[in-house]
Amino acid sequence: MSHIRNLALNALAAPARLLFPPVCAGCRREVSQPGALCGACWPKLVFLEKPWCAVMGTPFAHDLGEGFLSAEAIANPPPFERARAAVAYTGVARRMVQALKYGDRTDLAPWMARWMLRAGAELVADADVVVPVPLHWRRFFSRRFNQSAELARAIATLSGKPFEPMAVRRVKITRQQVGLGLSERQDNVRAAFKAPPESEISIRGRRVLVVDDVYTTGATVSSVTKALKKGGASAVDVLTFACVLPGDFLPGGADPI
Repeated sequence: MSHIRNLALNALAAPARLLFPPVCAGCRREVSQPGALCGACWPKLVFLEKPWCAVMGTPFAHDLGEGFLSAEAIANPPPFERARAAVAYTGVARRMVQALKYGDRTDLAPWMARWMLRAGAELVADADVVVPVPLHWRRFFSRRFNQSAELARAIATLSGKPFEPMAVRRVKITRQQVGLGLSERQDNVRAAFKAPPESEISIRGRRVLVVDDVYTTGATVSSVTKALKKGGASAVDVLTFACVLPGDFLPGGADPI
């Protein structure tokens, strides 16, 4: 019976594939299925692998031992417990993020979420609830969707974890973070988020997984973390699709975001 149902679904999908053939998320060459990368783009993705900083998820060139921390985690401990990202924010990954965020390619979110689940398996396993970094309502209406919420929804669906998109709100309109330095980003998002009283039941005493598209300086997710902890969350972890690594702002690296 399931075989017949699959045949019927494939038959119904065939006209759509002819009219709108799936294209590579990196270069828009035609590919076999939506969300896939072509053979030329796939090797250009830089997946982040262990060994990495136990807190920041920053990869090390050599294995320095279990629990070893990066200089960043020691010098400037974040308010969240752990951060992980699936890929480095360069090349193909950068184009995928921009396609999702500015090109209405919400079809990419489930594919990106699968890679995020692989990188943040321990964070997802420990999470009680999944929360996206919110947009201010004015920006949401102009953009029509929140790319972080699309990723968070896919992660919650794939993992079976509760999805709470309203657990934290952006209460202050902020400047675009593009081109801002660390201190400017921190000032920009300071007190920009708040966990409303009605969200207490979903986060109080619970471990929250915050989801965003890119980790740059950590200013935004740190501000979200503080709001969630003020609202009663017991702990917060951060999972993003991409991460800007040291050197990514150099010529030939990723464009500042």
